[in-house]
Amino acid sequence: MKSEPDVFSMEDLRREGVAGWDGVRNYQARNNLRAMRKGDLAFFYHSSIQPPGIAGLMKIIREAYPDTTTREPGWQQVDVQFQKVFPKLLTLDEIKRIPALKNMVLLRNSRLSVQPISATEWATLSGLLEK
Repeated sequence: MKSEPDVFSMEDLRREGVAGWDGVRNYQARNNLRAMRKGDLAFFYHSSIQPPGIAGLMKIIREAYPDTTTREPGWQQVDVQFQKVFPKLLTLDEIKRIPALKNMVLLRNSRLSVQPISATEWATLSGLLEK
């Protein structure tokens, strides 16, 4: 899940503890939100900074419900809970150099704010981020 740090950052989530992941206005990203289940984990990716990359980990604690930031029907949000900040940002350039991640949605559709990730991609990234 991606956010621009000047809008909402990993540090903001750490401070708040729990937050609604709102403002998603792309149908594919919205559908990805709808697929999330309570207890799922998600990487928090800082976008629109240099360098962009994975900053931390969060947990889905409330499944999709109507987005409170709009009156338009159909848009949804989930609630996320802070889990941890990683010791070091895993940058997009580093991700691009990992052969096991060559098919990640992030590398094919970098503008999509909520993206699925395969079990293999999750395991690869988790191993790198925990170092």
